[in-house]
Amino acid sequence: MNQSVTFAIAAAVLFGASTPLSKMLVGDVSPVLLGGLLYLGSGVGLGLFRMLRDKGWKPSGIQAREWPWLLGAIFFGGVLGPVALMYGLTTVSGSAASLMLNLESVLTALLAWMVFKENADKRIVLGMVAIVAGGAVLTWQPVGAGSSSFAGLAAIGIACLCWAIDNNLTRKVSASDAVFIASSKGLLAGLLNSAVAIGIGGSLPTPQTTVLAMVVGLLGYGISLVFFVLALRGLGTARTGAYFSTAPFIGSAVSLLFLGETATPLFWIASALMGLGVWLHMTETHEHEHTHTPLEHTHAHTHDEHHQHQHNAETNLTEPHLHWHRHSSVTHKHPHYPDIHHQHSH
Repeated sequence: MNQSVTFAIAAAVLFGASTPLSKMLVGDVSPVLLGGLLYLGSGVGLGLFRMLRDKGWKPSGIQAREWPWLLGAIFFGGVLGPVALMYGLTTVSGSAASLMLNLESVLTALLAWMVFKENADKRIVLGMVAIVAGGAVLTWQPVGAGSSSFAGLAAIGIACLCWAIDNNLTRKVSASDAVFIASSKGLLAGLLNSAVAIGIGGSLPTPQTTVLAMVVGLLGYGISLVFFVLALRGLGTARTGAYFSTAPFIGSAVSLLFLGETATPLFWIASALMGLGVWLHMTETHEHEHTHTPLEHTHAHTHDEHHQHQHNAETNLTEPHLHWHRHSSVTHKHPHYPDIHHQHSH
């Protein structure tokens, strides 16, 4: 399996499992404060890991022109998205919420195709249609079935839109240190959401609940995001979102197995439609002759057909290694994704 696909699925597993776990915490913590604690757990945990990994503080390597993209991603994905999700979870069952989160991949792809001009083919589009249909089926559930309301489902839809914007903005900085990206998002978003929650009268939960929320955040929002950024680097935005859309099925399984929720017939219809969409995404291939324009950037790499460059005497040649390098123009044909090296027109 392609390593980038493995990263995307790992991100989906961690995030998918965090949704029903967050549902268990909603009753004990206000939605805004819970969103803050989830991201604080991510930021603090990954920040400590980065300091240990690098044996102290090191510059992020993000260029000045890339900071607006990262700050925009933090605002939409780290501030607005989690709050909307937590509000949705107050009136939506964990299993239904998990499946609704499939809309994130659809909205991510639509923005990637229409705004950021990432290529799309019929198979990917058909997969997205199937996922949208599955989400529509969920909105037809009576309020009493699965304890889901239209307002709650709408709030989760808004969260999906926020994360779709986040995904496309994060793709712009995906060649940079994934741990720094995830930890900075966690710290900034966590501190802001927590401050707002306390400012409007919220109170801190018990130490046990606080620690549990931060651990869930580290796994489902922190480590998951690191894997997601690595997948963005290798697959592009829409494809990464497609693989990530397996997350709701993980979350639904956790809800049904451990939270005692009951699946309705509409739930299974929605599952089948979304499963079809995910299968179409995962079996897609893309190959044609294309031309690489000259490009300079830095990221961890090996000397494959796209990395045939010279090195300075002080460069560590152990692969994969990290340094600033230049890509010359080349024309060739091979299966590929719209990754950081394949952002050509079609």
